[in-house]
Amino acid sequence: MSETIRLGILRLSDAAPVIVADEQGFFTYQNLTVQIIVENSWQGIADKIGFGLIDGAIMPAPLALACAAGLTGRKTDIIVPMATSSNGCAITMAKGLQDEFNSLGIRGLAARRKLHFGSVHAYSMHDLLLRYWLAANGVDPDQDVEIHHYSPSEMIGSLAAGALDGFAAGPPWGQVAAHSGLGFIARKTSEIWQNHPEKCLALRADFAAGDPARVRSLVTALRDACATCAKPTRREALATVLSRHEFVDLPPAIIATSLDPANGGPIFNQNYPIPAHANWAAMQLLRWDKAPDSIVGAAASLYRPDIYIASGGVKPVIEAEVFCDSAA
Repeated sequence: MSETIRLGILRLSDAAPVIVADEQGFFTYQNLTVQIIVENSWQGIADKIGFGLIDGAIMPAPLALACAAGLTGRKTDIIVPMATSSNGCAITMAKGLQDEFNSLGIRGLAARRKLHFGSVHAYSMHDLLLRYWLAANGVDPDQDVEIHHYSPSEMIGSLAAGALDGFAAGPPWGQVAAHSGLGFIARKTSEIWQNHPEKCLALRADFAAGDPARVRSLVTALRDACATCAKPTRREALATVLSRHEFVDLPPAIIATSLDPANGGPIFNQNYPIPAHANWAAMQLLRWDKAPDSIVGAAASLYRPDIYIASGGVKPVIEAEVFCDSAA
């Protein structure tokens, strides 16, 4: 087994815990050597974890479930020992549609013509919450609109070119669209489901089984990094680190805005992996015919709160939050 842990991330604000753990020595304190591998798309992450080119990644919870069920390519045993962020994403629409959206709502807008939305991956909270929001407003996401899949960084160009009327993506891409005048944030995903699960630490099960103590140390380091990312006083410094070319490569001010929970930004310190969240994702994938019935079994074994607790994490008083339907 390699002494170096290879972790994949995308160029997103909510990849911050891995970057902070590396930059501020949380990995080193736990005697870990971690190589951060920056990918351009979630499918690239899924492929690399499937072929063993990375040991784990920060990824949307439904994508971890899809990898475990073999829905993205090679079937790969996956475990999720912790969540790394909640909230943070947004449904952004083209600026030219803002007046119509404000007067007609999404249902009225979709009745006028077929809208084209972008989503970062078919198996992501972005896609599932976009579909949930559309359906709650009387718009059939499979009939009344078209949903295309692009990497997060491609959304802005697609919106500018007129290929998309809107998109669902993680931070800071909604803020980039709004800052540039290309778009406006129609809904923060936290308005659809407050404190919804977003990113998690997903690990290959064979890697985790090979050295359980090292996995516990990894969870501890990332939990400490999440606590640091959650501090408002550290937001500007964090934005400066994330703005570097090798990471998000955008102005710090935009990243700082995307990190603010008041703007719907990610919450980093809700780290207990709640099994009911995996089950919710499985039920939504079934709802939209994106998975076979066996997805329920994959969801049941995906989240590993036992590892989280063994690493020193604490189980919340209320383990599973009730889904709050405020989409309409």
